[in-house]
Amino acid sequence: MPETRRDTVLNAIRRGLRRGPLPEDQAGMLRARLAHPPRHLIPARSRLPHAGQVALFARNLEATFGSVAFVDHPADVPAAVADYLSAQNLPAELAVSPHPEITGLPWASRPLLSLRVGRAEASDAVSVQHGFAGIAETGTLMLPSGPDRPTTLNLLPDTEIVVLAAGRIVGAYEEAWDLLRAAGPMPRNVMLVTGPSRSADIEQTLELGAHGPRRLHVVIVGEATAADGGTEAA
Repeated sequence: MPETRRDTVLNAIRRGLRRGPLPEDQAGMLRARLAHPPRHLIPARSRLPHAGQVALFARNLEATFGSVAFVDHPADVPAAVADYLSAQNLPAELAVSPHPEITGLPWASRPLLSLRVGRAEASDAVSVQHGFAGIAETGTLMLPSGPDRPTTLNLLPDTEIVVLAAGRIVGAYEEAWDLLRAAGPMPRNVMLVTGPSRSADIEQTLELGAHGPRRLHVVIVGEATAADGGTEAA
């Protein structure tokens, strides 16, 4: 059987370490660890009823210069997006995730919004991204890459809006990774985003938008039951 690129890389590493393939008992132990990752100490602050986790997520996001809006139903999302853009005096042109739970929203109810579905471009001012999960302990968004969640939407526009189902908010990082493992093969990229991009490298002066969006706004939809591996509602 011809050597694959993966085999080429692994064999080069083995040669560098001056060792061959692992014995079967060690390989089996590693496979078991990958299949059932050990649990580490989880902060008590995230061990709350689900409503408390949603509230903690929102508080921590706002503490890191993000903003939050709550809506009851997915159909309310276009109005929430339009209201935010109006309040911030932002343009109504949006680069929108091709995720079906974003494109399937009733955007026509807000005809002044102009949508372009797909990857973000450097000229885009505002993006709308599908949120995979929210992590309450730090107010962090988990944004895996994929055809329906282009990573450029998280990086290029000056303002990023993320639509996140309340049922996709979990307490701790470990629970978010559980959701991602259950969703299928690991994506090429997973971004963990806590608030808008910022830096204080120069004279310790906080600068927003240093390496990505200057504004991060999360629209939390509904009070669905705690995320348990169900559909990625938005």
